Amino acid sequence: MALAINIWIFLLGRFACPLYLSSDWKSVMDLAIGTTLDRIIIIAYFALVMGFGAYFGRYSKTTSDYFFGGRRFAWWLISISIVATGVGSHSFLKYSTKAYQYGLSSTMTYMNDWFFVPLFMFGWLPIIYYMKIKSIPEYFERRFNSNARYLATILTLIFMIGYIAIQFLTLATALYRIFGIPLMATVVLIAIATTIYMHYGGQTSVIFTDLFQGFILIFAGLLLFYLGIQFLGDNTPYSGLRAFWMNLSPIEKLPLAHFNQPPDFNFVGIFWQDGIAGSVGFLFLNQGLIMRFMAARSVNDGRKAVAFNALCILPISAIVVSNAGWIGRAITNAVPGTLPVDMAANDVFVAVTNIISSPGVFGFIIAALCAALMSTADTLVNASSAIIVNDIYKPLSKKKRSDKEQLNFARWTSIGVKVIAVIMVPFFNTFDSIYEANGWFHSTFTPPLAVGVFLGIFWKRFTTPAIIATFVGGSFLMILGQFFPEMISPFAHGIELRPDRGYSYIGALYNIVVCTGVGVIVTLFTKPDSEEKLKGLTVFDASKLKSIYKGSKPNEVPGKAVTVDWKLSKRDEGTIQFSNNDMNRMKANPGDLVYIQDSRWWLGGLKSAHSVYGKPHDEDGVVYINSSHLDHGQFLDGLPLKAEKEM
Repeated sequence: MALAINIWIFLLGRFACPLYLSSDWKSVMDLAIGTTLDRIIIIAYFALVMGFGAYFGRYSKTTSDYFFGGRRFAWWLISISIVATGVGSHSFLKYSTKAYQYGLSSTMTYMNDWFFVPLFMFGWLPIIYYMKIKSIPEYFERRFNSNARYLATILTLIFMIGYIAIQFLTLATALYRIFGIPLMATVVLIAIATTIYMHYGGQTSVIFTDLFQGFILIFAGLLLFYLGIQFLGDNTPYSGLRAFWMNLSPIEKLPLAHFNQPPDFNFVGIFWQDGIAGSVGFLFLNQGLIMRFMAARSVNDGRKAVAFNALCILPISAIVVSNAGWIGRAITNAVPGTLPVDMAANDVFVAVTNIISSPGVFGFIIAALCAALMSTADTLVNASSAIIVNDIYKPLSKKKRSDKEQLNFARWTSIGVKVIAVIMVPFFNTFDSIYEANGWFHSTFTPPLAVGVFLGIFWKRFTTPAIIATFVGGSFLMILGQFFPEMISPFAHGIELRPDRGYSYIGALYNIVVCTGVGVIVTLFTKPDSEEKLKGLTVFDASKLKSIYKGSKPNEVPGKAVTVDWKLSKRDEGTIQFSNNDMNRMKANPGDLVYIQDSRWWLGGLKSAHSVYGKPHDEDGVVYINSSHLDHGQFLDGLPLKAEKEM
């Protein structure tokens, strides 16, 4: 643990400098950013989201509800929530920057998830769901030992809280100029705003606010593209998409960057940083994303959400987050002088939006930026709180804490997480752009965890001493690479070493290689763990996972869903009782798992509960539930329930 803390201190000391405001913004300030109407719309949006999220706090009665939403939600709701979390406010600013500098090749940084989606769907997802793993550090303890869990806890929290800090910095970078408030004061106000609706709502509030915000940010991003094309049509001889396309140079139309040039944006570097460190970090190490899938009503619903996002939403999102930069480049080529020549990298999105949008519309689009930040930040804060409760508070507590005590601690912990994130913001503000800050962060902090979880899942031989060595020895070699960038040169693929800045991207490859090398070497010289210890924790046990989850052989005979009226059972057993005929329709037996929900599909599983089939009765069309089912699902009198067998 001490080593991990020292790593963070070292990196802060090596790179930190006092908070500064970019001098390049003077030229953009001359554009008169925003109107009173825009400010009112932004403030109204914040108020709406806070009220919306606080309302759903009524569905968080337990820690399971607070962190995992009660494992109740339909795939389409999870899918939209993932959109809102994945896009993030930093996506708008960082991808707009690269789109403005290099054109359409900016999208390649956003599409790397495709490489790892199958491994996530059929490897990682069923393991964490069926084994009921509540956090990434918990997986490391069950797969290896408690020491691995402690190290993973520290590394994961650094990763999560740093990610939150980048989100805060991103939105503050846009908003403080609009409202004329100092940057750090803006960061604090943003942290307070997210606290209000998250404090009581937890995961359910997060998911439903994300549903709202996901639609807004996609619509706003596409609206921005439309307004940009319209602006170009009004100021060039062309119209429609042609006005956009004809004002990009041939190089700016290329879908891929050059292999190893320039040093700050090249194909091979992007692949290792964004494609390996970034995508693996997002899919396998992002506790917030893991909790999304744990909130799904089933593994199949989780897979549907992943597939829908990868095939349908990712291409749209790539356009949404990059098009401000594309439009800005086309405007600069077509109408020189419209945008400041010396515009700072982080200012592209706001400057372009300000130019092409009318008052009110500008406020709406910036509100969408708020949506992106809040949807990502709330997820990450909730996830960090879950790790602190599950991996620090509960294991170290001298006495067993009630669920209510854990829930209260979780709520207050989320505030502490935001405070730490706010403190970290000045460090990330020292980078040339948010894109570079985010890239460096992923490259530096994901490799030990990424290598550890990957080898743990897909290599049964990977041993407990090896994971410790990966965390400790791999981190040591990563630090050496920061001091001596010449160590990274053999991995550089011909990319130049930038004076005083090191390698922009290729450091991710070096860090992955040294962590993997340490893990593999130690594994080959240590004794493998027993089969019993590994049960259900590697991809090789996929066929056993359903049995482990249920506690007996699963009933996978296909059945039908039934719609029934409900009555409260006087016996208050832990089971749900259906009629014999309804049991036959569902092909269910006593002891099988059942999922019941409000029959209104558009609720997405909000009013639902998991349980076990009990002894059947003879009253067709009626299900008997107990008080805990009613309390958890908050079912309404007179409204029927839909029930179906799990597995």
